[in-house]
Amino acid sequence: MKTANGEPYPSADQGGIETSVPKDAGTESDLGEVIALSRICAAVSGLIELDAILHIGLDNVLSLMGGAEGGILLLDEKTKTLSYSISRGLSSKFSREVRLKPGEGIVGRVVQSGRPVLLGDISIEPGVARPDLVSMEGIKSFAAVPLRAKDNVLGVMTISNRIPHRFTRKDLHLLQSIGDLLGLAIEQGRLYEQLSKGRERYRQLARQVLIAQEEERKRIARELHDETSQTLAGLALNLRALMDMTEMVGIQDREFKSRLEKAHGVAVQVSIEVSRLIARLRPTLLDTLGLIPAIRQYAETSLSPLGVSLRFSSDEPGKTLPPEFEMGVFRWAQGAIGNIVKHSHATSASIAIKREGDELVVIISDNGQGFDVSQLTGIDQSGRGAGVFSMKERIRLLGGDCSIQSQPGKGTTLTARVPLS
Repeated sequence: MKTANGEPYPSADQGGIETSVPKDAGTESDLGEVIALSRICAAVSGLIELDAILHIGLDNVLSLMGGAEGGILLLDEKTKTLSYSISRGLSSKFSREVRLKPGEGIVGRVVQSGRPVLLGDISIEPGVARPDLVSMEGIKSFAAVPLRAKDNVLGVMTISNRIPHRFTRKDLHLLQSIGDLLGLAIEQGRLYEQLSKGRERYRQLARQVLIAQEEERKRIARELHDETSQTLAGLALNLRALMDMTEMVGIQDREFKSRLEKAHGVAVQVSIEVSRLIARLRPTLLDTLGLIPAIRQYAETSLSPLGVSLRFSSDEPGKTLPPEFEMGVFRWAQGAIGNIVKHSHATSASIAIKREGDELVVIISDNGQGFDVSQLTGIDQSGRGAGVFSMKERIRLLGGDCSIQSQPGKGTTLTARVPLS
């Protein structure tokens, strides 16, 4: 006879496993077994929370096996210690004080060997790790089933009762099948936990990168304003003064005067461009008047020179917003407006800022050429998609979400929803 994993059925010298297992009584409980397995499979495939899956698995096993008590012990990867994660019918003292190493006691041997233990009466077994606790609970029949995935035992499920009970081979196979399902759930749960931690580390890193980026923008804007902009303004004034002097002293050299005027015009134009660059790096209205005026001014100064008409509507958020919140939403809007300027070929655009419940909603749309959203799945080697990715990440870091609706020839609508709390 072999187990469900293809291994020989344990003999009497393998950890006190009971061998006088009677033949199966019939098929009256087959439907209950199928239902229990179906419920556990549904939990493993449909739930994310590991505790919820383990609770469903344990409850169904206890109901199916007629067990009065039971629990699931998980193996801590760092300390290599088994302890109860969940339990039913066991005292808090028992659940709290049972701490076992692999190989220690019956449950520890299950972890070490990867084989189940089915005992009609545990109270007469010599290999019990904590006989005092077993006696206190009054446990008689006892089953310990390994929970494993890919040959790694991740925990043990126990089923016990206060009266002796003789387990069948069908019980053995059923418990092993359920143990393998729950082992898979534990592995998936741990992988999901690792993924969640990795995602959170990524978000923290992205937040630090964005903060550093904003600090660098502020530094560059300040230097441009305090040094470059002032120098250009002084240059333009000096050139203007030279032009006035040529008139006063009566210089008639037309080429000289023409070049002087061109130099003055270039200085003025460069000064204007530097001022625009400063505004893009750190909009002064965002610091002085707040989010909504800053978005409106940026949209008007960006779209008006291109002949794009703008409709703007807004509601007051009703509360003072923190600087990092305003900066994140503004940068998102800046990216959306920049896409209209660069790619849309639009003739009109609209911006609506409103409050819906405890959310700030910003909707920016245009009547431009649009695009196929399904093709924008990531960032390609040319950098296409990086702007949209950055915009989405800024909103996600604020706890919100961003959506894009667009079709070729039918314009584009971007929506950001950010919680105000």
